[in-house]
Amino acid sequence: MAQIVCPLVSVEDRTRLEAIVADRNRAQKHVARARIILASAERWPVAAVAKRAAVGRPAVWRWQRRFAEAGIEGLLRDATRKPGKAPLGDAVVRQVVTLTCAEPPGEATHWTGRAMAKTAGISLRSVQRIWHAHDLQPHRIRTFKRSTDPEFAAKLEDIVGLYVDPPKHAVVLSVDEKSQIQALDRTQPGLPLKPGKAGTLTHDYLRNGITTLFAALNVLDGTVLGRCMQRHRHQEFLRFLNAIEGAVPAGKVVHVILDNYAAHKHPKVLRWLARHPRWVFHFTPTSASWLNAVETFFSALTRRRLKRGSFPSIVDLQAAINRYIAEHNADPKPFTWTKTPTQIITKLNPLNAPLH
Repeated sequence: MAQIVCPLVSVEDRTRLEAIVADRNRAQKHVARARIILASAERWPVAAVAKRAAVGRPAVWRWQRRFAEAGIEGLLRDATRKPGKAPLGDAVVRQVVTLTCAEPPGEATHWTGRAMAKTAGISLRSVQRIWHAHDLQPHRIRTFKRSTDPEFAAKLEDIVGLYVDPPKHAVVLSVDEKSQIQALDRTQPGLPLKPGKAGTLTHDYLRNGITTLFAALNVLDGTVLGRCMQRHRHQEFLRFLNAIEGAVPAGKVVHVILDNYAAHKHPKVLRWLARHPRWVFHFTPTSASWLNAVETFFSALTRRRLKRGSFPSIVDLQAAINRYIAEHNADPKPFTWTKTPTQIITKLNPLNAPLH
């Protein structure tokens, strides 16, 4: 491409181009194009013209050629582009939505974006836009568990009643055990958190034994009584009940909320319960351990102390658990239940058959 181009500019064209440059209301792109032609008519090098017009050299060549072909009107008119693809019709969108909500072909478990694009004859990005617009996420699934307990509603009302309106002169305890807590020791030390980099933790580990945490959450004040034991049989459960019996002041009725684990209903446990008339067991419905408040404590313990911990021995693991319980009891918060039995049943019924 020549570095110096001298377009032929008539007196009339020069006057009009100078008027365009002087017009303060003119679009800047038109002013730049007029300057390119005026400077080129003065036999300026292409680099100098580009610098004066604040554009690149290809732009100078392009507008010199446009002026030579179409004159000033060509400078004031942008070239038309080829039409793009037409937007997807409503029929295609409905087809994608209908197919997504139906079973995929063959033995596939769910639709993928590429499979849908191939079936519908459109691009992957089009499928993604349709799914996003209609809030469809075929790659995700939510699991649920329905309680088959025939006395679900009655047990629900009983336990929620203890949470919302605990009886006077009584202690309400949520009791359970977290079994199979492993004392895992990492094979190498990890690196700490840094700006722009997450902390590291080795994938492999050493197993140094297991322990079981028996815990009782006092619903009224939020304190936790915990004991670590090697196993979780009815023998250990009885030992934990005796520990609670010694910790609860005399003269108070003890309401205990617990699940349907076999050790909780062992004949020896039932005989112990008969010998202690101030104790009352309230069993959660089958497959409804979420009603047991102590599960929230176990969840926090796992996230904050166990999941990323490194424990060379069971003793170290049990010491870490005991320290966490002590820290929790230093600033306890009463357990607050906000949902009524009616609200819970109403929420469960859309997914399950009526519970009554």
